Amino acid sequence: MDPLTQILMSFGIAAPAGFNAYLALLLVGLGDRFNWISLQSPYDVLQSTPVLVGLGVLLSVEVVADKIPALDSLNDIVGTLVRPASGAFLFAAGNTVLTDSSPVLSFILGGVSAGTLHAFKAGTRPIWTATTGGLANPVVSVFEDLFVGTVVILGMLVPVVAVLVLLTVLAFAVLMVLRLRRGYSRRAHARR
Repeated sequence: MDPLTQILMSFGIAAPAGFNAYLALLLVGLGDRFNWISLQSPYDVLQSTPVLVGLGVLLSVEVVADKIPALDSLNDIVGTLVRPASGAFLFAAGNTVLTDSSPVLSFILGGVSAGTLHAFKAGTRPIWTATTGGLANPVVSVFEDLFVGTVVILGMLVPVVAVLVLLTVLAFAVLMVLRLRRGYSRRAHARR
């Protein structure tokens, strides 16, 4: 695999960890097991049965916690550490180009890309909760999970498409958040 494709793949599998770290890690572990991706040591630990089972359990807890309005905020607090760290690990796991020459840069790029998505998620969830009374939280969470699954799988199989989907969905999400914030500000201003 050429260096640019490896770097695109790394972004495609690492950035989505900012929404759901355990799903991204589990899918990459399964991808290694099914030869969709080739992880070198020590990153190949993701495909081991005990790690896959552990990630499955953690994913189950996160999927439930992220659908409940009060619990999702607590989940996001825990995610503040877990999601960027998972993104850093996944970015480094996805390529040998940067990781071999500059492992620190690899970890930084992965942590920043996942951390950015995590900050977006943690920053917008209160808006969804406030504007819908928490009713939209499960729907938003399901969309996030589908997004993570889609982008990570595309990242392993068609990295260029994964990055394009990632950028497109992020642009759409930013526009929606700006629209929600404007509407929320108008309603708050009108109440005064």
